[in-house]
Amino acid sequence: GVTDALIKGARTAASGDDQTYHAIVTELRARHYRAVDALLEPDDEHTSLLTAVDDYLDEFAAFCHSVHILGEVTPRAMDAITSLGERISARILAAHLRQRGARSEPVDATELIVTDDTFQNAAPLLVPTRERVSARLAPLLDDGLIPIVTGFIGATEEGVTTTLGRGGSDYSAAILGACLDADEVWIWTDVDGVMSADPRIVPEARVIPVLSYGEVGELAYFGAKVLHPRTIRPVIERGIPLWVKNTFNPDYPGTRIAQEPESVPGTVKAVTAIKGLSMVTVEGRGMMGVPGIAARTFAAVASQGASVLMISQASSEQSICFLIPTQAVPPVIGAIEEEMALELARRDIDRVWSLDDVVIVTAVGAGMRGTPGVAARIFGALSRDNINVIAIAQGSSECSISLVVAADDAAEAVRQIHKEVILSGE
Repeated sequence: GVTDALIKGARTAASGDDQTYHAIVTELRARHYRAVDALLEPDDEHTSLLTAVDDYLDEFAAFCHSVHILGEVTPRAMDAITSLGERISARILAAHLRQRGARSEPVDATELIVTDDTFQNAAPLLVPTRERVSARLAPLLDDGLIPIVTGFIGATEEGVTTTLGRGGSDYSAAILGACLDADEVWIWTDVDGVMSADPRIVPEARVIPVLSYGEVGELAYFGAKVLHPRTIRPVIERGIPLWVKNTFNPDYPGTRIAQEPESVPGTVKAVTAIKGLSMVTVEGRGMMGVPGIAARTFAAVASQGASVLMISQASSEQSICFLIPTQAVPPVIGAIEEEMALELARRDIDRVWSLDDVVIVTAVGAGMRGTPGVAARIFGALSRDNINVIAIAQGSSECSISLVVAADDAAEAVRQIHKEVILSGE
C-alpha cells in the first residue's frame, strides 16, 4: 500500500534514482484525491484536506530529494518518511466522520506515544506515554469526540518521529488501550479472527473463538501474521481482553484473547510455521561436561545481532543446535568459530555447521499442559506421511511443541497436524 510506496521512493532515491519518487508522488496524489472526492462533499473542508494531502506529499518529495543528494536513507529519515501515509489517512477519516455528523479529530501519535530512539523498531516508554495519553486523548473521549490516531508511529522525548516496526498499528492500539484502562481492545483486520492454520496452506482452517495471552504469544512468535508479535504485551500487563475482528465482516464474532486459557477438545488449537531458516549445530565429544560452552556460543550469536528462534541440545551435551534466519548464518558461524578457535584446534569441538532450507512447525494449545499423548499424536501424524523430524523443542510453558522439518515437507506437515490432531481431536 501507501507505506510500501513511500519506502520504495526513499530507497530508490538513495540508490541514485531521482525519477521514481516523483512518479510515486504523482500516483499517491491521485489516489488520495480520489479518496477525498469519494468521501467528502465539495466544501471548504474538502479543499483544505486536498491542501493537506499536497503538503504531506511535498514533504515526502523534499525528504527524497535530500536522500538522493546524500546517497543514503538513515533509519531516522525512514521513520519520518513512512509516517506520512498514516498522517494523511487519519485526516481523511476524521473529516469523513465529521461530514457524517460525528465529532472527530485526527491526533498524531507523536503527541501520545513516547519511545526510545531505536528508529524503525522503537520501544514505547509507558510511564510518559500514559501521562500524555491522559492529558491529550482522555479529554477528547470524555467530551464525546472520536479521536483518529495515527498507527505505528511514536516520538522520542525530544519529539523526533519513530515507528514501532511494520505492522505496529495493532501495537499502537494495545498501548493506547492499556494507557486508557480500556474495557477491551479491538483489532480490525481483513480476516475473521485468528485462524487454526494459514488458510493458504490449509483450506479447512477455521477461526479460533478464544485464545489465552500465552497461546497467542506463541502463535505470534512462531509465524502467525494476524497480530504484531508485541501487540499483546501492554494488554497482558493490564489484564485487558483483546478481540481480533474482520473489517469486511463486522458481524462475525472474531477471536477473543483473554488472560486464562480455554481448554478445547484435542488440546491443540493451532499449527503454524516459520520459513527461511537454517539450523546451526555446534558438536564435539569434548563438549561433554565443559561449563560455559552454551553461554559462549550464544554470546557469539548475539554479537552478530541474530535472533535465535529455537534451541535444542542433546542430553549427552555433545551437540547444541539452534535455528536462525538463513541470511544470518555466515557471520554467526564465523563468530562462533572465532570464539571457539581453541576448542576447535584441540578437537574438543569437531565442527560448526548449518543445515539450510528448514522450517519450524509449531503446534500451540494451552491444553497440552498435563495432557498425555499430545506429542504422540503429533509425531504419529507426521510419521504416517513419512515426514522426518530433524529436531524438537518444547517450551517450559507447555503451551507449544516445535518441530524442525525440511522446507519441502513443511506445508504437508502443517496440513497433517491440522487434520489429524486439531480436526480429528474435536
